[in-house]
Amino acid sequence: MLHLPYSTLDRDRPLVQLPFTTFLTGLVLLPVTGLFVSLFISIVYHFEEANYTHCHVSNYLPSISAAISRVPELYIWRFCIGLHSAPRFLLATIYFNFYRGRFATKLPELFLSWLAFACNLAENCALLLLTFVASTEIYTVHKGGFLTFIVSSQLYMLITCRLWYVLKRQNVHKEELISYRWKLRLLLFNLSCCGAAAYFFKRHNTHCEPGVYTLFALFEYLVVLSNMAFHSTSVFDFGKESVMVTVLPEDKQY
Repeated sequence: MLHLPYSTLDRDRPLVQLPFTTFLTGLVLLPVTGLFVSLFISIVYHFEEANYTHCHVSNYLPSISAAISRVPELYIWRFCIGLHSAPRFLLATIYFNFYRGRFATKLPELFLSWLAFACNLAENCALLLLTFVASTEIYTVHKGGFLTFIVSSQLYMLITCRLWYVLKRQNVHKEELISYRWKLRLLLFNLSCCGAAAYFFKRHNTHCEPGVYTLFALFEYLVVLSNMAFHSTSVFDFGKESVMVTVLPEDKQY
């Protein structure tokens, strides 16, 4: 590899610097845009196929899997999630380093920090799996990805709320207290919506009542949107910071 000469000052200068709020806005808008654009196209152009049920009862809202499984919805969703995934891994690392700094001498919380990091990575990998393997391609793989996404995301939210409960008992800033309260509210909302979605899904498969699958789909969307909102609470945690990409001098690299 050819190394071109440049000054130490240039090496210390950030290559890219974004306010964290700008970084987070782009991170959240990608899946939200992909989801609602795919849903709109499915309802307007593929209503019958997207709302099909195995027992042929009336349905008015496609599930997420149905909304993102046809062309062009499939490619729109994959494009948005593909761009969304890399910054998600970065955000997971940011949180892990934050927890390590706050819980350096507390072994139980340090262990939970590692577990939260693992769940966050598993959630993001599962999202990529269910995105790039559609339900119309390999259903069992797509279903496994979706279930892994739900379980790992809820475990991550539970552990995160526990960590912030411990932080709350310390001398925290006002923003951190607000962050904890919103995280807790969104966790409870997410768990309630997940329970409702499971109930309506089972009821649909058992009784095949008209409109019940619509209720399942509605709560499924609320589960995913509340998950996005939960991750968005990072604006309270790092809103005054910036995300930077820099090149370290060779004597500082390790």
